[in-house]
Amino acid sequence: MGTYRDTGVVLRTQKLGEADRIVTMLTRGRGVVRAVGRGVRKTSSRFGGRLEPFMHVDVQFAEGRTLDIVAQVVTIDPFASHLGEDYGAYTAGTAMLETAERLVSDTAEPSVPQYQLLVGALRALTEHRQPPGVLLDSFQLRSLAIAGYAPSFDGCARCGLEGPHRHFHAGSGGMLCDTCRVPGSSVPAATTVALLAALLVGDWNSVALADDRTRREAGGIVANYLSWHLERGLRSLAHVDR
Repeated sequence: MGTYRDTGVVLRTQKLGEADRIVTMLTRGRGVVRAVGRGVRKTSSRFGGRLEPFMHVDVQFAEGRTLDIVAQVVTIDPFASHLGEDYGAYTAGTAMLETAERLVSDTAEPSVPQYQLLVGALRALTEHRQPPGVLLDSFQLRSLAIAGYAPSFDGCARCGLEGPHRHFHAGSGGMLCDTCRVPGSSVPAATTVALLAALLVGDWNSVALADDRTRREAGGIVANYLSWHLERGLRSLAHVDR
């Protein structure tokens, strides 16, 4: 039975049998990996606490017939211990984990940019660099862009005409000019469009100028755009504290 080693973030876990867990991770080298942590639910487990959601770990896997086996685990960043103390950060982080799992295809293909983005976002949450909702919106926009669904907030998403434009339509890929506008388009405030553009590129000085109302409208647009591409919403978004 062969072995391999990788670093990853634990996205979720589920019970298996009386003492085991199936652990889902976003790894640097193999994308989304599901593996069995044997005996990790026992109080005597050597590394059960290292295989909880949010944990950033170095893992050695043993190849199995259907699911690989977690053989060794070393903690890199104990994000779980920090996020558990802050409800806002915890709920935003949970939505990040679900976003990452949904957007990264489960094909054992590397997704280094998504992995790096998630680690950086979780670190920013634990260090309180920005409000949790702001970090979540920025993470989701960037994650969508890495996956090939970058929204357009400057030029028209259909004809490319330089903006600013007034109409937003998720199915069309972003802002639309008056000529390309389609039924069902929304008309967000100009300040909201500017905030969305800043969140996409990480212009934190511009983000800091936005008021709460603008941030809430931007968050709704990000959630709508993500849901359209995933074909259904994230369950964790209902609990995000904005």
